[in-house]
Amino acid sequence: MRPRVSCRAAAVLMAVGLPAATIMAEEQGVQPAATPVAQAVPPTSSTQEEIETLRREIEDLKSQIRALRDQVGAGLAPGQAVAPSPPSAPIPSPAPAAVSSQTSNYFNPSVSVIGNYLGVGGSKGTGNLQSSSLRESEVSFQAVVDPYARADFFLSFGEEGVDVEEGFVTFTSLPGGALAKVGRMRTAFGKINPLHLHVLPWPDEPLPIVNLLGGEEGWIGTGVSGAFLLPLGDVFSEATVQVLRGDSGGLFTAPRRGDLAYNGHYRVFGDLSEATNLEVGLSYGQGPNSLVTRSKTRLEGMDATLRWQPLRTATYRSASFRGEFIRSRREDPLGDQTADGWFLSGEYQLAKRWFTGARIEAAGHADDAAQTDRGKAVVLTFWPSEFSQLRGELRRREYADGETADEVLLQLQFAIGAHGAHPF
Repeated sequence: MRPRVSCRAAAVLMAVGLPAATIMAEEQGVQPAATPVAQAVPPTSSTQEEIETLRREIEDLKSQIRALRDQVGAGLAPGQAVAPSPPSAPIPSPAPAAVSSQTSNYFNPSVSVIGNYLGVGGSKGTGNLQSSSLRESEVSFQAVVDPYARADFFLSFGEEGVDVEEGFVTFTSLPGGALAKVGRMRTAFGKINPLHLHVLPWPDEPLPIVNLLGGEEGWIGTGVSGAFLLPLGDVFSEATVQVLRGDSGGLFTAPRRGDLAYNGHYRVFGDLSEATNLEVGLSYGQGPNSLVTRSKTRLEGMDATLRWQPLRTATYRSASFRGEFIRSRREDPLGDQTADGWFLSGEYQLAKRWFTGARIEAAGHADDAAQTDRGKAVVLTFWPSEFSQLRGELRRREYADGETADEVLLQLQFAIGAHGAHPF
């Protein structure tokens, strides 16, 4: 319906020198076209009552226009009842200090801190875990650089110092859906090595990572990385190629500047049902070990992850199973060493905040394949909220030197600030 001004009201409007079209235009927020103003007629006693009536009709007209505007905004048919709109009030201008505070944050990165406390009891064995430590607490700085890139920095704070765990820029607008990273990063070798410590489903790292990828931190390199989507029907398929500096902790050592390390990873991901998905990956890496001229260490890997999370009960029930195999081929003047390592683990959600899991593992030593460490562990995790986590682990490790360590690990993690999502 269209609000109308009665003929009598229009006549009175013209009598006082204000056309009805002007009133309608002003109500709709449109600047009316300039019109010649009629010569004002002084109101007489005969027109005083009509002016009062006109004012009432104008108020009714405004109410009808507001009701019609609300109907259109709510997607209702004309004439359908809607709740009356309250009279509009002017929006107060924010205080200058508030405006300054808001605009000053536009160019600041998102900052977060993740604390990671670990307590260890039982026989120490040959491990290097302390009885009580604030272990690898992470501070992150993440922000969009411009429409073409974003930057991520992750600093690892320990009781012995600070290290740059990762710091890279990602170019997100390359042709063909490709992604490129430049900087220091956890290499995409396998499924566990790219993950930060606080994302793991256990408070410690599996033996294959420790023995074959250079230690508890795994393989971290500085260089360039490119990820490319490869068409494979309805299945997600991605290939990653990385060229990195040729030294990395206890894994690679580069005697010359031109000695580089290389890594390639290919993975496919697909849904088996509406509640189940499977991811399988293959990895290959190599780098210098400086034992002799141009001697290298080559790495081969295979990983698989199966997830089950029913849509209706995902908040209370879920499960995941994962496994990984790593082989290290180390060129050595005293004889090449080929060492294998593997682990299998599973996690099951008992309730909304309770998870349990188990892991078995074995790994040879990269520098002496004749020695093999073995282990098994059970885990119980409780999430008080999305920002804190309590976890306990009972583990037994049988080391190659004949020593057996029975230990209990108690972990407390807590997060403050906005922390970006990690790879799925």
